[in-house]
Amino acid sequence: MVNEITETSGKTPMDPSMNTSDSEVVVTKAPTPRQLKAAAKPRKSHLLAWQIFAQCYIWILLILMYLPVLLLMIYSFTNSTNLGDWNGFTFELYSSLFHDQEVQIAVGNTVIIAVSAALLSTVIGTLGAIGVFESKPWFKKTLEFSTQIPVVNPEIVIALSLIVMFVFIGSVSGHFSLSYWTLLAGHLVLCTPFVYLSVKPKLIQMDPALYEAALDLGCTPRQALRKVVFPEILPGILGGFLIAITLSLDDFIVTAFTRGPGLLSGNSDIETISTYVEGIIKKHPLPPELRALATLIFLLVLALVIGMTIYQNVKAKQGKKRKGRQY
Repeated sequence: MVNEITETSGKTPMDPSMNTSDSEVVVTKAPTPRQLKAAAKPRKSHLLAWQIFAQCYIWILLILMYLPVLLLMIYSFTNSTNLGDWNGFTFELYSSLFHDQEVQIAVGNTVIIAVSAALLSTVIGTLGAIGVFESKPWFKKTLEFSTQIPVVNPEIVIALSLIVMFVFIGSVSGHFSLSYWTLLAGHLVLCTPFVYLSVKPKLIQMDPALYEAALDLGCTPRQALRKVVFPEILPGILGGFLIAITLSLDDFIVTAFTRGPGLLSGNSDIETISTYVEGIIKKHPLPPELRALATLIFLLVLALVIGMTIYQNVKAKQGKKRKGRQY
């Protein structure tokens, strides 16, 4: 008689210490394909239910985020005052938008402030990220902690802190006046930490041997930084620049506290899109021309995001090709 003996007793059939009386004989049979298929059905159905739930959840979020924007874009091509009334397809709102002087001033101020703040914050945030990345551990932790505070800090706290600082500087110097420069400083405080957080992951992903190899091949530190480090972290720099522009375009609290006369507004306080909309809705209903303005801003941001995504995909494919040639 041939017995199939399992290892549950911890002894083998050839073990002389094992007696017949205490041996454990178990006959095992391999499961049939039908049994395996039946056991896998509940697991597959469970995974399928989770996949359906995840897909529905994602689509609900996308609808909630983009359906209002889509409705705004659709009704920007009709001249009805009330949103929901369709008076026929027309470009009248876009035509009147470009003939409204107040809107042009607000858009011009917003663009100037957003571009200047984004450029300066990108430079400061990128150089700051490189400097912090190469710093000593204790100094690095301190700066990283201090950089994260403005990110989680409410904007009202940042705005009040800035205005108190400007008043204090004015009392010490004997002259105080809000202007474009105080507004620019406020936007720099708001945008620079986000640029830093966008560039930092790219520095961590970068191979540190590339910089050292560039120095060994005869590059100066400045040349190695320009020819090796900057191309490697360029996606993070561009991402930080786009985030800075978005924050500056969207900001109202810091702008309302730190703005003064200047730029296209002349002797009156600087008017941006956010402050213009806030001032209009206090006294009148929302002008229909702003639907066209919001549509143009959304399409511009969408074009920038698509261009950024295409650039990152091309860079990733080029990186994979270079790695393939090395091996």
